[in-house]
Amino acid sequence: MKKLLLAVVAVLMAFGAKAQIENPVRWSYAAKKVSATEAVVYLKATIDKDWHIYSQTVKDGGPVKTSFTFSPSKEYTPIGKTIEPAPISKFEKVFGMNVGYFENSVVFQQKVKLKSAKAAAVKGKLEYMVCNNSKCLPPEEVEFSIPLGK
Repeated sequence: MKKLLLAVVAVLMAFGAKAQIENPVRWSYAAKKVSATEAVVYLKATIDKDWHIYSQTVKDGGPVKTSFTFSPSKEYTPIGKTIEPAPISKFEKVFGMNVGYFENSVVFQQKVKLKSAKAAAVKGKLEYMVCNNSKCLPPEEVEFSIPLGK
């Protein structure tokens, strides 16, 4: 009886721990060569219903804005800033300011200059914070490697 009780408690604890891990954002990547010396990389966030991530242009004092850091490479270099579509803008009481954010999905784009015909992938990391109407999850960093293809 004691073993059965321990087994039931262990199973319930395992389900409880799994239920607490939330991951409302999934990232996917693609790249397109537009010439022999230039490519565009696409970083897509697919966001669960009722959640949102923030724009790259959120002002200081607000939530953690989405940001992209591209690893230094002899094979490529980013051209300009990462482009995003126009965000939804709304006053959020918790931050005391208007903030820009995205729901459902958003695609960020980065042009890169290819310095080598051997350039195989664009690497880096992104940081973002995701919130819903009742809570925010801690900011998360995600490393990426986007194959450039042929």
